Amino acid sequence: MKRTKFDMFMSLSRQRSVQVLIFIGLVYVLMVGLEVPFVFKTGFSLVSKEGEGFANRHLNSKTFVLESEEDEEEKKAPNRPLDVPLRVGISNQSNSRPERKIRELHTLLSNLVFDGSSVNMNSTDGFSGILKSAKEAFEVGKKFWEELELHKQEVVPVEKSNKTEECPHSISISGSEFQEKGRILVLPCGLTLGSHITVVGKPRKAHSEHDPKISLLKNGQFLMVSQFMMELQGLKTVDGEDPPRILHFNPRLRGDWSGKPVIEHNTCYRMQWGTAQRCDGWRSKDNEETVDGQVKCENWIRDNDENHTEQSKSSWWLNRLITGRTKKVSIDWPFPFSEDKLFVLTLSAGFEGYHINVDGRHVTSFPYRTGFALEDATGLWMNGDIDVDSVFAASLPSTHPNFAPQRHLDMSNRWKAPPLLDQPVDMFIGILSAGNHFAERMAIRRSWMQHQLIRSSNVVARFFVALHARKEVNVELKKEAEFFGDIVIVPYMDHYDLVVLKTVAICEYGVRVVSAQNIMKCDDDTFVRVDAVIKEVNKILENRSLYIGNINYHHKPLRSGKWAVTYEEWPEEDYPSYANGPGYIVSSDIASFVVSEFDSHNLKLFKMEDVSMGMWVEKFNSSRPVEYVHSLKFSQSGCVDDYYSAHYQSPRQMICMWNKLQQLGKPRCCNMR
Repeated sequence: MKRTKFDMFMSLSRQRSVQVLIFIGLVYVLMVGLEVPFVFKTGFSLVSKEGEGFANRHLNSKTFVLESEEDEEEKKAPNRPLDVPLRVGISNQSNSRPERKIRELHTLLSNLVFDGSSVNMNSTDGFSGILKSAKEAFEVGKKFWEELELHKQEVVPVEKSNKTEECPHSISISGSEFQEKGRILVLPCGLTLGSHITVVGKPRKAHSEHDPKISLLKNGQFLMVSQFMMELQGLKTVDGEDPPRILHFNPRLRGDWSGKPVIEHNTCYRMQWGTAQRCDGWRSKDNEETVDGQVKCENWIRDNDENHTEQSKSSWWLNRLITGRTKKVSIDWPFPFSEDKLFVLTLSAGFEGYHINVDGRHVTSFPYRTGFALEDATGLWMNGDIDVDSVFAASLPSTHPNFAPQRHLDMSNRWKAPPLLDQPVDMFIGILSAGNHFAERMAIRRSWMQHQLIRSSNVVARFFVALHARKEVNVELKKEAEFFGDIVIVPYMDHYDLVVLKTVAICEYGVRVVSAQNIMKCDDDTFVRVDAVIKEVNKILENRSLYIGNINYHHKPLRSGKWAVTYEEWPEEDYPSYANGPGYIVSSDIASFVVSEFDSHNLKLFKMEDVSMGMWVEKFNSSRPVEYVHSLKFSQSGCVDDYYSAHYQSPRQMICMWNKLQQLGKPRCCNMR
């Protein structure tokens, strides 16, 4: 009886247990049923990858690494738009998720290679000179880059030193010290606007000159000559060559082949002299260009011949009788230098050129030549028939202009370039810059390079910089390039006449590295409205070759002045149609043509890179039609209303224009300097 009751109790217990288990099972099934859609929606691969993370940590699989505080904030706030767009990748499973396809580049150097062995040094072609210069520049650049790589461990990082390169505000040196130092006064930071150098000296007595370049006399005959040379020189860049002569000032007291006292000015770069400016006693014509309002040449009495003087007086009285009282009476001064007489010469740097004053009187002015900057003048050299008493330089820059990177660069991760994506981009923008233009590059990073089209990597922008003559500039440039990731170094020695090589490098990078549909070239003082430029390009039908910018038609070369071009350099009377250099766009097929022609040594190079591009497009146009689009909104000389690009913008103006775009939503100019 007891056993029966016990069995009944156990039976009831089992039933209850079964019921409880069934209930728990139903609850479990219900919960699992609700969870399944969530699991399938997010993907089992996410769970499996999290489980495999530790095991695969040391494998070569790419993972996205957070590199800044901004990235961490982005991860915590998934609703914020990502700087790098997500691409949908195809996975092995039926359900895939967006993945970042980031392409990493491990070199700072451009892939552009210049084969100097193909250069014909003896060619009389006007284009051969720039090829020779390019060959030498790449050889020097290779040496500079190797030095940077070898000595990178010896360089003190900027973070450990907050001091900028300091230079004296003025320098004074006696004649004996000047002689002991090889007749050279070193100007460590070059010159700046308003700098001036005063030389006190005495020309020596004339001596017999046998140099046929000066005398031009028969054998056994000679001229009596007294002359001296004063030069502003730059840094020596090539072994076996003289340093560049930024200003050559050569007074010839007894004259030269002309037989009259004369002063000659010139420049010389890599043993190549420019076009001489000769002042032979006559004042520059009224219709000739001036330099800061000063004439290039003042007048002086050509000789001491009394008959010539009387003739001049007679001509003056005759002109007065005919024309009446003159509005301006010209005064003839003697030649500013005399043998064995002390003089005080002052060389000053103005807005447009150098000015020479002797004994308080303006004598000559020489406009700045293209390719030379005030900061490049790092030494004053004198030689010839002269005894120097003293040299004094004042109003010198305390630091090398633009060379204070720690003053300009904001080493924040927010200004780093977004990574390249493994897909073609709409447009590539190549920005020409110089090694020491730290302030200009930083202003662009903080302004129009922050546009969403660039931050999303649909448009890619890079600076193209060649190597600088100053080693310390190259050291800082390399650090800047490594940190920001937006600089492509073209490994040649920088010079204005070789800017065209950077343009070729832009085409090469845009076509072969980022696979851009269109390539834009601009300067580092150009503000670009990225969205407006893209909109202008999209007006052109697809699969059309295009050339867009502020286009010059039937433009003639200038044979004199700052932008002078010799007939050897350009023998034709007209340039091809070309877009102004501060901002233009070509389609990828034109850029590919340029790179292909360069690789096959068929690309003609000209020192004006915008003219070069016009020349290349013209050649391409002969085989495939090109649509030329002219617009004044690619402003050449500043900022215009509703601009696409604006040239000659200072770093402050860049930031101001960007702020106006953000605040007003409209393009507005900032007319301050």
